Order: sequence, then C-alpha cells, then structure tokens
Amino acid sequence: MISFYVNGTQQTVSVDAQMPLLWVLRDVLNLTGTKYGCGTGLCGACTVLMDGVPVRSCITPVALAKGKRITTVEGLEEKHPDLLRSWEEENVPQCGFCQSGQLISAAALLENNPAPKDADIDAAMAGNICRCGTYPRIKKAIIKTAEKRK
Repeated sequence: MISFYVNGTQQTVSVDAQMPLLWVLRDVLNLTGTKYGCGTGLCGACTVLMDGVPVRSCITPVALAKGKRITTVEGLEEKHPDLLRSWEEENVPQCGFCQSGQLISAAALLENNPAPKDADIDAAMAGNICRCGTYPRIKKAIIKTAEKRK
C-alpha cells in the first residue's frame, strides 16, 4: 500500500511500487487530465507537481510519491484559476494534448518566480513539447497571469 495526496486528497493504492505514477493517476485514480506522450520523460505531457516540483510522471515510480503531495492539471483550479483563465483568454490550446504538462510547468514557474522574464519562461517551459507550436501564446498567457497577480 502506498499513500500520498493528490490534489489535496489522501489516496492509498495497492499497486506495484515500480508502476509509473502516470498510470496510477490515469488508470487507478481515474484522473485522466495528465497525458501519456512519449513514455520516456522527454515530451512533458505527463508533467505533474510532486511537492511543488515538476516531475515526469511517466518515468516516476509511484513508490517515490509515498507521503508526497501530487498536483495534477485537475488540481490547478484551486490554486491557479487565473492561469487557467489566461490560458483560455489567449486561446493557447489547439489540439490540447500537451496542455496539462504545459499548465503544470507554468504553475510551477509562477510559484517560484512571480515576475518571469522571457528567458525565465523559455527555460522553465523548454522541456514541454507542443506539436501545434503554440509557444508564443503560452508565453503570453504566463506573462498575463504574472501581470494579473501584481
């Protein structure tokens, strides 16, 4: 049995300790917002926050989540509704596949840097691939959120 918190709610699962956190979230806990992309931790679609730090859930064994606080895209509404609104206002999503990982990475950036510059955004978001190329709108949404928070 492995216990951890997901979006503020304690969860206990009985799965193989090496099972990727992504599959526990999607298949065991039915939180399907976190996406499977490459399966090797390179694309960023599976990004979640673990104690506030972005991690690739497709390569993170669930055992590492024991006692930790996991935030998925479903949990952003509580702490980052302004980010979600900016995302919508800037029409960021096209296919939407990368959006959960992009939003999680943006939330982590804004928690650690409330006034990011372009270079900060580029560095924080570099590991998240968007096949539709919405990078300029992503950057606008992050800047807009930072400005709203001033």
